[in-house]
Amino acid sequence: MSDRSQVILISTTLTSFFTGFLLGIYSIRGYLISPELASERAGNYKDPVESEESDVDEDDTILDHAPNWSNGEDADRRQGLRAPKEVKQKVVQKPKEAKKAVASEEDGNPGEECKLVLVVRTDLGMTKGKMAAQCGHATLACYKTLLQESQKNPSGAAAKLLKRWERHGQAKIAVQTKSQDEMLELMGKARSLGVTAEVIADAGRTQIDAGSLTVLGVGPAPKSVVDKITGHLKLL
Repeated sequence: MSDRSQVILISTTLTSFFTGFLLGIYSIRGYLISPELASERAGNYKDPVESEESDVDEDDTILDHAPNWSNGEDADRRQGLRAPKEVKQKVVQKPKEAKKAVASEEDGNPGEECKLVLVVRTDLGMTKGKMAAQCGHATLACYKTLLQESQKNPSGAAAKLLKRWERHGQAKIAVQTKSQDEMLELMGKARSLGVTAEVIADAGRTQIDAGSLTVLGVGPAPKSVVDKITGHLKLL
């Protein structure tokens, strides 16, 4: 191979290398994407839900925004995932005789489908993403409460109820309410019937004021029992 051919080969190789390198840099930085994709990407960056719902606090510490298996009720309340004790004290507590009544209903009709109803407040101006996150908190809070009861008595009504709900597809229904007062009234009615009821108090890190009650979870419980509590509410 002549010296001229070698020079051409080396020059072509170097040119291809640097061209590919620069194209890669430009692609990573987004300079080569179409105007439509660039506009979509800019819109995603400006999405208020995505930008406001952060999993990192000011100290760069990862936050656990949902009730977890190791948290107790006090820890959940500190993270804004359960209603404060002073709120719950206003709600009618479930009497022992009501628990027995619901237990007998469960045992009497073991084939009835169970469901969890999520009562969402629509007067707070929450976005769809925020509502979905709060419904997730309420679902886990109710499941956690029922699981703790079933662990205390593996052969009791709570354990049977939880198994039935899981076996029949874990039905979840989202309905709406327009006031905190109605939400607390529904919570009191649920507890008077012996039905699990957990309300979520927002931590106030994003869209609404701290301590705002956002979603009430009712159940899981037999459909006929839950309908006595939330059957009149409109779907979300």
